[in-house]
Amino acid sequence: MRARSGPTVEHRVLAVRLRLLRERAGISLRAAAEALDAHPATVRRIERAETGLDARQVSELLRCYGVPPAVAEPMMAKLADANLPGWWHRWRDAMDTWQQEVIGVESSASLVRTWHPALVPELLRTPAYAAALHRTQYPDDPPARLERRVELLRERRRRMRERGADLWALFPAAALHTRVGGPETMAGQRAALAEAMRERHITVQVVPMDHPPHPLTGMPPLHLLRVPAPEIGDQAVLETPGVRVDVVDDPETVMAHRIRLDAACAAAPRPGTPLPE
Repeated sequence: MRARSGPTVEHRVLAVRLRLLRERAGISLRAAAEALDAHPATVRRIERAETGLDARQVSELLRCYGVPPAVAEPMMAKLADANLPGWWHRWRDAMDTWQQEVIGVESSASLVRTWHPALVPELLRTPAYAAALHRTQYPDDPPARLERRVELLRERRRRMRERGADLWALFPAAALHTRVGGPETMAGQRAALAEAMRERHITVQVVPMDHPPHPLTGMPPLHLLRVPAPEIGDQAVLETPGVRVDVVDDPETVMAHRIRLDAACAAAPRPGTPLPE
């Protein structure tokens, strides 16, 4: 059983397939739990990818659901990979609990869309900008842990580039006037943004200071993640900094956030517009 560090997409996919197979077989949670000699909550946790996938339990569930060998055997063959910890596991000491879930999805996302109402979005931050911000956000962290947080951000960006994932970021020009760190840090951040805007997989839109309100005005940071796996729908992440982070997979709610983000992007200057002064 792997140590918990947030489920990988491979784990999530198998968990969803187990739920679908149970539902298609017309088996209740209680009946599935009886096959395992366990509580229904155990099956619920398996189906929600909240616990590792035990080979004996999965095999028994597949037998209970009457799944033919042609379907069951490939699923069982994928258990070992699904139980491996995600690449981010080694950074657990520098992660908030909610980040483990979000990065677990982000690590396989083909598209990440992000809005921040006041700062440069996380995946576009330079190490210096991120470090200066972390010192404010996590004042009790020792320097070594702050550096680990910056390392994690570097690794997230590197992996996105490697797999050719698309990043679409929207933020207000006010972010470029909110001083994070010193003048050098802000100059470096602006230069990095200008360079990022020339990358094929990155789209940047900056809402001017004198722009009228748009559908995301006043909204907290919002991220939409798209994973190319039919079992996993788009995920929405809503942050209330310092208070809570909500990870949403309800299709109607995610669609509502996507519509707002689409409208805000449509109202903003076209991608490629030079950064405002």
